[in-house]
Amino acid sequence: MDTLKIYEELKGVFGEEGAKKLANILGIIYQEVVNTVTKEEFKELKNIVSELIEAERKSEQRIGRLEEVIQELAEAQKRTEQRVEELAEAQKRTEQRVEELAEAQKRTEQRVEELAEAQKRTEQRVEELAEAQKRTEQRVEELAEAQKRTEQRVEELAEAQKKSEERIGSLEISMKELAEAQKKTEIQIEKLTKSHIELRQEFGGFTKTMSYAFENEAYRNLPIVLKNKYNIEVKEKFIRTEIGNKEVNIFGRGKVDGKEIYIVGEAKLRVDEKRLKKELNIFKELNEKVKAIKEEYGDVEIIKIIVTHFAPKKFIEKAKEENIIVIQSFEW
Repeated sequence: MDTLKIYEELKGVFGEEGAKKLANILGIIYQEVVNTVTKEEFKELKNIVSELIEAERKSEQRIGRLEEVIQELAEAQKRTEQRVEELAEAQKRTEQRVEELAEAQKRTEQRVEELAEAQKRTEQRVEELAEAQKRTEQRVEELAEAQKRTEQRVEELAEAQKKSEERIGSLEISMKELAEAQKKTEIQIEKLTKSHIELRQEFGGFTKTMSYAFENEAYRNLPIVLKNKYNIEVKEKFIRTEIGNKEVNIFGRGKVDGKEIYIVGEAKLRVDEKRLKKELNIFKELNEKVKAIKEEYGDVEIIKIIVTHFAPKKFIEKAKEENIIVIQSFEW
């Protein structure tokens, strides 16, 4: 048996190593067959081996085709997996788009509700306008009637105007006479005005004289009243002076319980109860003078007084609220 030839034939199918082993096995089998079997049996055995080799070739071919099919299936699987991933991404985008559409739908529904409410308000407004239009038309009719009455009244006034013009003609004559009388009256009034001005000037001078006399009297008597009634000891004579462009009627220094104080006051002949609101302006004037003194002498303690012949109770109560002492001439 030529094992080398068998080897060459098998090498293309089983490879060198496989062909070599198979050729050796066949050689051993051949030797055993030579020793144990007949030629017919050997021929039959040889046919079996040939069939086995052919079957092996077919198996190898099928295996080769199977591997190709498996490779194709593997490629198809990869493509399928890739397609599945693409579909998954597309599904995600679809779900996201669906959510966006759902949100848009909600907004649309909300907007529709708002528009429905606006429509209701519009319809209500239209009804109101319709009612207003009815009232306007009614008012126009009333105005038309009023216009008719006005035109009638104008005609009546025109007639009255004619009569008035006739009367004015006669009145013009009377007016000229009145104008002459008016001129004479104005001359008399001018003379009376001059006399009144002179009288007021004389009275003003008399009032100032009375005020100064009253202030001088107060300068003499205030120290005693302040000491006996308010425990205020006057250290210097009261004077009339000007501080910070403010005329101060009564100004002096004194002590209360050993503490140095300033005394600032206003003198007024009489507080008129009928003009009480106007008379209360004296508080404002006195406070402005206190402010001017503090600007001049610093943050010193100041006692405010008002001296008068007479002051009503309401004035005295208001003065207490302002921390102002009111002294009337009967008190000394």
